[in-house]
Amino acid sequence: GGYAEQVAVPAEQLLPIPAGISLEEAAALPEVACTVYSNIGMVAGLKPGQSLLVHGGGSGIGTHAIQWAHALGARVFTTAGSAQKLDAARQLADVAINYRDEDFAERVAQETSGSGVDVILDIIGAPYLEPNLKSLANNGHLVIIGTMGGMRTELNLGLMLSNRASVTATTLRARPLHEKAEIVAAVRENVWPLIESGQIKPMVDTVLPLDQAAEAHRILAEGRAVGKVLLKP
Repeated sequence: GGYAEQVAVPAEQLLPIPAGISLEEAAALPEVACTVYSNIGMVAGLKPGQSLLVHGGGSGIGTHAIQWAHALGARVFTTAGSAQKLDAARQLADVAINYRDEDFAERVAQETSGSGVDVILDIIGAPYLEPNLKSLANNGHLVIIGTMGGMRTELNLGLMLSNRASVTATTLRARPLHEKAEIVAAVRENVWPLIESGQIKPMVDTVLPLDQAAEAHRILAEGRAVGKVLLKP
């Protein structure tokens, strides 16, 4: 039902178009903004002066997360796997890591003098669980929002106990309506002003007509996009 030209939506889940932003650019914002703010801001509680590791730094969520954390005053690390996405990530993040050539946990340890990062936003899941835990600082928080690499693995409780780590796995779409409304209200209050001031910019890679939805999926599946791919009715 996601590709309808018209849809009935609870009013509490709607957001206005930010000032100075086109309708197309605005279409790239609500899901990424709500995902990022609800998980990094509301769940993990990232604060100014702390550090964040974002996996998938070239994605729509990744590019928004990096910008939001920077606007907050955090130091941002990110991973990416292609030259195009690494170039984009280097323009946004403080440290960009090629996960195909480097062990990101080792690089994080080097860049932080062994102390680790305060928050990690992960879309990969199972294969990244242990290296993520190794990358966390004391009292760090790992938030898992995707399982692109798989869902089943073993949890090393020793790593969690040694640095007093917290792990949360969340989804956005399955939440009850009142929780979604709370997230949307928080995003409007705390994120929309950053967009209107230009501190966060919508990252749109491609806009395709609705009848080219299959090509849009191919772009995503092949990892060609930096930012969002939009479908236009």
